[in-house]
Amino acid sequence: MKVKVKNVDGLKKLLQMILIFMVFIICPINTCSAELLQIKDVNTILVGDQNRSLYLSLYCIDINENDKENATEILKRNFPRGTKVKIKPYGSNGSRLLAKIFRVDNKTEMTELLNTFNSSKENCMN
Repeated sequence: MKVKVKNVDGLKKLLQMILIFMVFIICPINTCSAELLQIKDVNTILVGDQNRSLYLSLYCIDINENDKENATEILKRNFPRGTKVKIKPYGSNGSRLLAKIFRVDNKTEMTELLNTFNSSKENCMN
């Protein structure tokens, strides 16, 4: 029984192409994320990637003046500097982008986190 060499070479090339395709599909998950650079307060969050940085404000949230310091500490504790995040923009308020900010590793969202600690109320105009 003879095995055709051309079929084996074609199969090897097909497997190589599948592996290369899988690497391009899997790798961008972490490379497309931004990095949390600084949290001054809930209305001043600095996020950046390799090229640029943006100041963001949280979308759909209203914090009492008395609770702003507590809310900022909650965010800093759960989103330390250097955390990989994804942003979902919803609009702008002057020069600030209004967005929801999610952790890449466990999908925690900042607004939902503050709502669970009862330091905010939803302020959506939907």
